[in-house]
Amino acid sequence: MSDLKPLWISGITRSGKTQRLVGEFQRWVTRQEAVAGGKTPGGLVLAANDDNRRVLAEQLSQAIAGRYPIYSKTPLGFVTDEVVLFWPLLFEELQIKAQFPLRLRPEMEQTLATRLWHPKLVQQNLGGMSESRFVRETLDILQLASASGIPWEEIPERLTRGFVGEDPDRVTQGFVGEEWKYQPEASQLRGELLEEWRKWCLDRGLLSYGILYELYWRYLLPHPTYEHHLKRRYQGIFADDLDDYPAIARDLIESLLNHGAWGVFTYNPHGKVRLGLNADPDYLLGLSTRCQVEQFPTPPGLAADWGDDLVRTALGQQIIPALPQSITSLQTISRSTLLSQTVHAIAQAVREKQVQPSEIAVIAPGLDAIARYTLISLLTQQGIPVEPLNEQRPLISEPSIRALLTLLPFFYPHLGRWVERDSVAEMLVVLSGAGNPAHSTIDPVRAGLLADYCYQVNLEQPQLRPATTYPRWDRLGHRALNAYEEIRQWLQETQQKQPNLKTIIFLDQALHHFFLDRASLPFSQLAALRELMETAQHFWQVERRLNQHEPLSGASDAIARFIQLLRQGTISANPYPLRSWGMTQPNAVTLATIFQYRSLRRSHPWHFWLDIGSNLWAKSGSAGLFGAPIFLRQWSGASWSPEEEIQTDKERLERLLRDLLGRVEKNLILCHSDLAVTGTEQMGPLLGLVYGTMEYPSLKIAQNLPL
Repeated sequence: MSDLKPLWISGITRSGKTQRLVGEFQRWVTRQEAVAGGKTPGGLVLAANDDNRRVLAEQLSQAIAGRYPIYSKTPLGFVTDEVVLFWPLLFEELQIKAQFPLRLRPEMEQTLATRLWHPKLVQQNLGGMSESRFVRETLDILQLASASGIPWEEIPERLTRGFVGEDPDRVTQGFVGEEWKYQPEASQLRGELLEEWRKWCLDRGLLSYGILYELYWRYLLPHPTYEHHLKRRYQGIFADDLDDYPAIARDLIESLLNHGAWGVFTYNPHGKVRLGLNADPDYLLGLSTRCQVEQFPTPPGLAADWGDDLVRTALGQQIIPALPQSITSLQTISRSTLLSQTVHAIAQAVREKQVQPSEIAVIAPGLDAIARYTLISLLTQQGIPVEPLNEQRPLISEPSIRALLTLLPFFYPHLGRWVERDSVAEMLVVLSGAGNPAHSTIDPVRAGLLADYCYQVNLEQPQLRPATTYPRWDRLGHRALNAYEEIRQWLQETQQKQPNLKTIIFLDQALHHFFLDRASLPFSQLAALRELMETAQHFWQVERRLNQHEPLSGASDAIARFIQLLRQGTISANPYPLRSWGMTQPNAVTLATIFQYRSLRRSHPWHFWLDIGSNLWAKSGSAGLFGAPIFLRQWSGASWSPEEEIQTDKERLERLLRDLLGRVEKNLILCHSDLAVTGTEQMGPLLGLVYGTMEYPSLKIAQNLPL
């Protein structure tokens, strides 16, 4: 096996790269079985993100008929598992306390770093930046450096060389007063803070993403004991979509290849979705020099036939061509009209059985809350279900979550300042309807009356007094009175029977009593409740760890911090896993941003590209982390120039167009409104494409359809 060169498969979207990898994996397993006498072959499978990992693992399992378990991981997941598994090697080498490591979620990472750095930051003039943003940027810099295999000690120097002297108006895109973060003193401060943060976390066994990456490439991967176990465990490595991996993934792969492992790698030159978000595709491309390279041809379709013309038009390199009938446009003056006409076009195509809802994707460079709500509402009214991809709704936006948080101060003391009269009324409505306000026994009017007259304000221990406290309680109605008294009774009985109940157990009991035991909840609400419990469990794991090293804080203080954490809105309702293996995709229209759609490697027969005239198409996917260009392995060492930024934007736009064109199989509809949601005229780089298209056939019909 060691005589075979690794296989490098390069090709664009839907060219068959992943299918080839699956076939090579199947043949490799058969060869390994023959050599090893039926023993389980040691193969490591890597995928760019967790959704792709589950899909790939299922394909591989089917290819080998489930004979062996598939060890499939994302690069971050693999690094995390290895650091935890070989933690004894690390605490010996780093001379830190022997304790089980605990991984930090990003929201907890920012909370703890803010708490640690606050005394220093209040003494600094951050140049108009908010403290939370400065903390987030600084933590992201550590993650970028660690994922690229760059020592944290070099961070201040890189920041100084990369950004000092830049034009603040250009680099910060107009944020007033933020030029301070490009000064040498800002770079030095970030370095000092990260040094303090790293030591503080390691002393407590807390691992952020940035620290995990560093521990792996800097200490674990070169360790002789780990190196011995690594080559013994894995004789093959199969990595899909290598263009979205961090730089240290190449170090891992080369280590395995150097010890005789065989490998298969796929690479999409028009991918690079996570460039600027820890990925270093150009550095990973260097692996191809030691592999047998196979270049897959562009499959038939819009990407092959019209990709060059559309890219040259978008970049202003040629006049607008006459586009084919498979590329049409919807054009309106206002954005609200555009959204309604897009819905009508989809509804008409579905009614006429030209296409199924599951064969349609609506893709936008950015989906604001108004557009998302409008599209979902109007399509639902037309009887067409919608599936938003990875909808990043804040957890606190879910009424059931707010209701459970409002319930906490009525059970635990010293939390009265976290309760408001309006939130009590909402809690009564939600809890009496098992999370569905439409089915609530206590309607908003009665809930408001009960909150006004029966909610006793008390900073130490707020109370829900009997309904008879309201002078006209007889007007509330029998059903509402019973529902209110049932909530009061449950609280009182729980306090009497379990006065010292842990918060996570209280939340679990309340969740079951008021929601899960009463109704069949929709998936979105179940996801929010699951994420609440996962967040609570993680929060109190971290609290217990901190209490082992610092003076104990009161239980009420911890609960107050938990409520504050959720109210910040940084936690989204996306628990793990989102879907089970083998679960069929719903027959629903897919709604996604460009980044979400490309990350999940989806494809559909019909595409609706929303806001095609927006400038966001030129910047879509470029919302990279602060300082990302200077933490690539092949950074030149020079300051980031305007010319480099312009060239990067052009390359990104070309990749985006070619990749999306490869994901549409039949019809592409470009949706454009002259005015953006802000009322400004839209003159983005893709506007020229609209002028080369014919009007979508159903537009005139759709204008006469009622909303």
